[in-house]
Amino acid sequence: MAVQSKTKTNLITASIIIFFSILSLIALMPFVFLTLSSFKPGVEMIQNGLNLRLDFENFSLTNYGYLFTQREGVYLHWYKNSIIITALQTGGGLLLSSMVGYALALYKFRGRNLTFILVLVVMMVPVEILLLPLYKLSIALKMFNTYHGAFLPFLVSMTGIFFFRQYAIGMPKELMEAGRIDGCTEYGIFFKIMMPLMKPAYGAMTILLAMGSWNSFVWPLIVMRENVMLTLPVGLQTMLTPYGNNYDMLMSGAVLAVLPIMIVFLFNQKSFIAGMTAGSVKG
Repeated sequence: MAVQSKTKTNLITASIIIFFSILSLIALMPFVFLTLSSFKPGVEMIQNGLNLRLDFENFSLTNYGYLFTQREGVYLHWYKNSIIITALQTGGGLLLSSMVGYALALYKFRGRNLTFILVLVVMMVPVEILLLPLYKLSIALKMFNTYHGAFLPFLVSMTGIFFFRQYAIGMPKELMEAGRIDGCTEYGIFFKIMMPLMKPAYGAMTILLAMGSWNSFVWPLIVMRENVMLTLPVGLQTMLTPYGNNYDMLMSGAVLAVLPIMIVFLFNQKSFIAGMTAGSVKG
Protein backbone atom coordinates (compact mmCIF):
# COMPACT_ATOMS: atom_id res chain seq x y z
CA MET A 1 0.00 0.00 0.00
CA ALA A 2 2.82 2.35 0.84
CA VAL A 3 4.44 1.68 -2.55
CA GLN A 4 1.15 2.31 -4.37
CA SER A 5 0.59 5.53 -2.43
CA LYS A 6 4.11 6.73 -3.24
CA THR A 7 3.66 5.85 -6.93
CA LYS A 8 0.36 7.73 -7.03
CA THR A 9 1.99 10.77 -5.42
CA ASN A 10 4.83 10.70 -7.95
CA LEU A 11 2.35 10.50 -10.85
CA ILE A 12 0.42 13.48 -9.52
CA THR A 13 3.64 15.44 -9.06
CA ALA A 14 4.82 14.57 -12.57
CA SER A 15 1.44 15.54 -14.03
CA ILE A 16 1.55 18.91 -12.28
CA ILE A 17 5.09 19.55 -13.52
CA ILE A 18 4.14 18.65 -17.11
CA PHE A 19 0.99 20.78 -16.96
CA PHE A 20 2.78 23.89 -15.74
CA SER A 21 5.68 23.29 -18.13
CA ILE A 22 3.21 23.37 -21.02
CA LEU A 23 1.67 26.58 -19.65
CA SER A 24 5.14 28.11 -19.37
CA LEU A 25 5.92 27.25 -22.99
CA ILE A 26 2.63 28.79 -24.13
CA ALA A 27 3.41 31.95 -22.15
CA LEU A 28 6.92 32.13 -23.65
CA MET A 29 5.80 31.65 -27.25
CA PRO A 30 5.14 35.37 -27.97
CA PHE A 31 8.63 36.26 -26.75
CA VAL A 32 10.14 33.45 -28.85
CA PHE A 33 8.33 34.79 -31.94
CA LEU A 34 9.51 38.29 -31.09
CA THR A 35 13.14 37.24 -30.60
CA LEU A 36 13.32 35.24 -33.83
CA SER A 37 11.68 38.07 -35.79
CA SER A 38 14.23 40.56 -34.45
CA PHE A 39 16.99 38.74 -36.39
CA LYS A 40 15.03 38.67 -39.65
CA PRO A 41 14.51 41.44 -42.22
CA GLY A 42 11.30 43.36 -41.71
CA VAL A 43 10.22 42.57 -45.27
CA GLU A 44 10.11 38.84 -44.51
CA MET A 45 7.79 39.38 -41.57
CA ILE A 46 5.45 41.44 -43.76
CA GLN A 47 5.41 38.66 -46.35
CA ASN A 48 5.26 35.60 -44.07
CA GLY A 49 4.09 37.00 -40.74
CA LEU A 50 5.34 35.78 -37.37
CA ASN A 51 6.68 32.24 -37.59
CA LEU A 52 9.14 29.89 -35.93
CA ARG A 53 11.04 29.08 -39.09
CA LEU A 54 14.77 29.00 -38.41
CA ASP A 55 16.20 30.41 -41.61
CA PHE A 56 19.77 31.05 -40.47
CA GLU A 57 20.77 32.46 -43.86
CA ASN A 58 18.56 35.50 -43.22
CA PHE A 59 19.55 35.88 -39.57
CA SER A 60 21.69 38.92 -38.80
CA LEU A 61 22.31 41.62 -36.20
CA THR A 62 21.49 44.37 -38.69
CA ASN A 63 18.22 45.25 -36.96
CA TYR A 64 20.02 45.83 -33.66
CA GLY A 65 22.54 48.01 -35.43
CA TYR A 66 19.69 50.17 -36.74
CA LEU A 67 18.70 50.99 -33.16
CA PHE A 68 21.95 52.85 -32.56
CA THR A 69 22.47 54.40 -35.99
CA GLN A 70 19.13 55.32 -37.55
CA ARG A 71 17.17 58.43 -36.56
CA GLU A 72 20.22 59.85 -34.76
CA GLY A 73 20.21 57.09 -32.17
CA VAL A 74 16.90 58.25 -30.69
CA TYR A 75 16.30 54.73 -29.30
CA LEU A 76 19.09 55.29 -26.76
CA HIS A 77 17.33 58.46 -25.59
CA TRP A 78 14.09 56.51 -25.15
CA TYR A 79 15.94 53.82 -23.21
CA LYS A 80 17.61 56.38 -20.96
CA ASN A 81 14.33 58.18 -20.31
CA SER A 82 12.56 54.95 -19.35
CA ILE A 83 15.36 53.91 -17.00
CA ILE A 84 15.48 57.30 -15.25
CA ILE A 85 11.70 57.58 -14.86
CA THR A 86 11.34 53.96 -13.71
CA ALA A 87 14.18 54.29 -11.18
CA LEU A 88 12.80 57.53 -9.72
CA GLN A 89 9.20 56.35 -9.62
CA THR A 90 10.05 52.92 -8.21
CA GLY A 91 12.48 54.21 -5.55
CA GLY A 92 10.24 57.06 -4.44
CA GLY A 93 7.14 54.87 -4.56
CA LEU A 94 8.74 52.19 -2.39
CA LEU A 95 9.83 54.70 0.25
CA LEU A 96 6.62 56.71 0.45
CA SER A 97 4.21 53.78 0.08
CA SER A 98 6.00 51.76 2.75
CA MET A 99 6.00 54.68 5.18
CA VAL A 100 2.29 55.32 4.70
CA GLY A 101 1.40 51.63 4.90
CA TYR A 102 3.56 51.20 8.00
CA ALA A 103 1.90 54.17 9.70
CA LEU A 104 -1.62 52.96 8.87
CA ALA A 105 -0.81 49.52 10.28
CA LEU A 106 1.08 50.26 13.50
CA TYR A 107 0.12 53.78 14.62
CA LYS A 108 -3.19 54.82 16.13
CA PHE A 109 -4.27 58.33 15.17
CA ARG A 110 -7.47 60.18 14.42
CA GLY A 111 -8.70 59.51 10.89
CA ARG A 112 -6.63 56.37 10.35
CA ASN A 113 -9.58 54.23 9.25
CA LEU A 114 -10.92 57.02 7.03
CA THR A 115 -7.50 57.38 5.39
CA PHE A 116 -7.38 53.67 4.68
CA ILE A 117 -10.88 53.76 3.21
CA LEU A 118 -9.81 56.60 0.93
CA VAL A 119 -6.83 54.51 -0.19
CA LEU A 120 -9.21 51.67 -1.12
CA VAL A 121 -11.52 54.07 -2.94
CA VAL A 122 -8.67 55.52 -5.01
CA MET A 123 -7.55 51.97 -5.88
CA MET A 124 -10.97 51.39 -7.46
CA VAL A 125 -10.88 54.57 -9.56
CA PRO A 126 -9.72 53.92 -13.17
CA VAL A 127 -6.58 55.84 -14.10
CA GLU A 128 -8.31 57.22 -17.20
CA ILE A 129 -10.67 59.27 -15.01
CA LEU A 130 -7.68 61.03 -13.44
CA LEU A 131 -6.00 61.98 -16.71
CA LEU A 132 -7.88 65.25 -17.31
CA PRO A 133 -7.30 66.65 -13.77
CA LEU A 134 -3.66 65.59 -13.95
CA TYR A 135 -3.34 67.20 -17.38
CA LYS A 136 -4.64 70.53 -16.06
CA LEU A 137 -2.41 70.27 -12.98
CA SER A 138 0.64 69.55 -15.14
CA ILE A 139 -0.09 72.63 -17.24
CA ALA A 140 -0.41 74.79 -14.12
CA LEU A 141 2.85 73.46 -12.67
CA LYS A 142 4.68 73.53 -16.03
CA MET A 143 5.64 69.88 -15.80
CA PHE A 144 5.26 69.03 -19.48
CA ASN A 145 8.20 67.42 -21.26
CA THR A 146 10.11 66.81 -17.99
CA TYR A 147 11.06 63.74 -16.02
CA HIS A 148 9.28 64.87 -12.86
CA GLY A 149 6.14 65.48 -14.90
CA ALA A 150 6.21 61.83 -15.99
CA PHE A 151 6.65 60.18 -12.58
CA LEU A 152 5.41 62.58 -9.88
CA PRO A 153 1.66 62.16 -10.50
CA PHE A 154 1.93 58.41 -9.85
CA LEU A 155 4.76 58.43 -7.34
CA VAL A 156 2.69 57.13 -4.41
CA SER A 157 1.08 53.81 -5.28
CA MET A 158 -2.25 52.99 -3.60
CA THR A 159 -1.60 49.31 -4.26
CA GLY A 160 1.79 49.69 -2.57
CA ILE A 161 0.23 51.36 0.48
CA PHE A 162 -2.34 48.58 0.79
CA PHE A 163 0.29 45.86 0.38
CA PHE A 164 2.72 47.36 2.91
CA ARG A 165 -0.09 47.91 5.40
CA GLN A 166 -1.17 44.28 5.16
CA TYR A 167 2.42 43.16 5.59
CA ALA A 168 3.19 45.51 8.50
CA ILE A 169 0.09 44.44 10.47
CA GLY A 170 1.79 41.13 11.25
CA MET A 171 5.03 42.73 12.48
CA PRO A 172 5.70 42.66 16.25
CA LYS A 173 4.98 45.99 17.94
CA GLU A 174 7.32 44.98 20.77
CA LEU A 175 10.25 45.88 18.53
CA MET A 176 8.96 49.45 18.33
CA GLU A 177 8.72 49.66 22.12
CA ALA A 178 12.23 48.25 22.47
CA GLY A 179 13.53 50.85 20.04
CA ARG A 180 11.87 53.68 21.99
CA ILE A 181 13.38 52.40 25.24
CA ASP A 182 16.82 52.47 23.59
CA GLY A 183 16.27 56.11 22.63
CA CYS A 184 15.50 55.55 18.94
CA THR A 185 13.35 58.15 17.18
CA GLU A 186 10.26 57.12 15.25
CA TYR A 187 12.14 57.54 11.99
CA GLY A 188 15.03 55.54 13.41
CA ILE A 189 12.65 52.73 14.37
CA PHE A 190 11.31 52.62 10.84
CA PHE A 191 14.61 52.81 8.96
CA LYS A 192 16.78 50.75 11.32
CA ILE A 193 14.36 48.16 12.69
CA MET A 194 11.20 47.83 10.63
CA MET A 195 12.52 48.43 7.14
CA PRO A 196 14.96 45.46 7.23
CA LEU A 197 12.10 43.23 8.40
CA MET A 198 10.01 44.37 5.43
CA LYS A 199 12.59 43.23 2.87
CA PRO A 200 10.27 40.59 1.29
CA ALA A 201 7.57 43.21 0.84
CA TYR A 202 10.08 45.59 -0.76
CA GLY A 203 11.20 42.84 -3.14
CA ALA A 204 7.65 42.11 -4.25
CA MET A 205 6.68 45.74 -4.72
CA THR A 206 9.95 46.58 -6.50
CA ILE A 207 8.97 44.21 -9.30
CA LEU A 208 5.34 45.37 -9.47
CA LEU A 209 6.12 49.10 -9.36
CA ALA A 210 9.02 48.80 -11.82
CA MET A 211 6.86 46.87 -14.29
CA GLY A 212 4.04 49.39 -13.98
CA SER A 213 6.34 52.35 -14.55
CA TRP A 214 8.37 50.71 -17.34
CA ASN A 215 5.26 49.69 -19.29
CA SER A 216 3.37 52.94 -18.70
CA PHE A 217 2.08 54.31 -21.99
CA VAL A 218 -0.85 56.73 -21.69
CA TRP A 219 0.57 59.32 -19.31
CA PRO A 220 4.06 59.55 -20.90
CA LEU A 221 2.29 59.89 -24.26
CA ILE A 222 0.40 62.91 -22.90
CA VAL A 223 3.14 64.63 -20.92
CA MET A 224 6.12 64.15 -23.24
CA ARG A 225 6.20 66.35 -26.36
CA GLU A 226 9.65 66.03 -27.94
CA ASN A 227 10.79 62.87 -29.69
CA VAL A 228 13.98 62.59 -27.63
CA MET A 229 11.95 62.76 -24.39
CA LEU A 230 9.67 59.82 -25.17
CA THR A 231 9.79 56.62 -23.15
CA LEU A 232 10.29 53.21 -24.76
CA PRO A 233 6.62 52.13 -25.04
CA VAL A 234 5.66 55.45 -26.63
CA GLY A 235 8.77 55.63 -28.80
CA LEU A 236 8.34 52.12 -30.18
CA GLN A 237 4.73 52.92 -31.01
CA THR A 238 5.89 55.78 -33.24
CA MET A 239 7.45 53.19 -35.55
CA LEU A 240 3.95 52.09 -36.57
CA THR A 241 2.46 54.79 -38.77
CA PRO A 242 -0.18 54.99 -41.55
CA TYR A 243 2.69 55.68 -43.98
CA GLY A 244 4.80 52.63 -43.14
CA ASN A 245 5.86 50.31 -40.35
CA ASN A 246 9.49 49.99 -39.30
CA TYR A 247 9.39 46.37 -38.14
CA ASP A 248 13.19 46.10 -38.28
CA MET A 249 13.70 48.49 -35.36
CA LEU A 250 10.41 47.65 -33.67
CA MET A 251 11.17 43.96 -33.09
CA SER A 252 14.77 44.39 -32.00
CA GLY A 253 13.84 47.38 -29.84
CA ALA A 254 11.08 45.41 -28.14
CA VAL A 255 13.47 42.56 -27.33
CA LEU A 256 15.97 44.90 -25.66
CA ALA A 257 13.12 46.63 -23.82
CA VAL A 258 12.39 43.42 -21.91
CA LEU A 259 15.89 43.08 -20.45
CA PRO A 260 15.69 45.62 -17.55
CA ILE A 261 12.50 44.08 -16.16
CA MET A 262 14.02 40.61 -16.43
CA ILE A 263 17.06 41.81 -14.46
CA VAL A 264 14.85 43.40 -11.80
CA PHE A 265 12.86 40.18 -11.45
CA LEU A 266 15.95 37.96 -11.24
CA PHE A 267 17.41 40.07 -8.43
CA ASN A 268 14.13 40.16 -6.48
CA GLN A 269 12.44 36.85 -7.29
CA LYS A 270 13.06 35.27 -3.87
CA SER A 271 11.83 38.34 -2.04
CA PHE A 272 8.92 38.56 -4.49
CA ILE A 273 7.71 35.04 -3.68
CA ALA A 274 8.24 35.49 0.06
CA GLY A 275 6.57 38.89 0.09
CA MET A 276 3.52 37.83 -1.91
CA THR A 277 3.06 34.75 0.27
CA ALA A 278 3.40 36.70 3.51
CA GLY A 279 1.24 39.53 2.29
CA SER A 280 -1.56 37.12 1.42
CA VAL A 281 -1.90 35.81 4.96
CA LYS A 282 -1.17 38.86 7.08
CA GLY A 283 -4.02 40.80 8.61
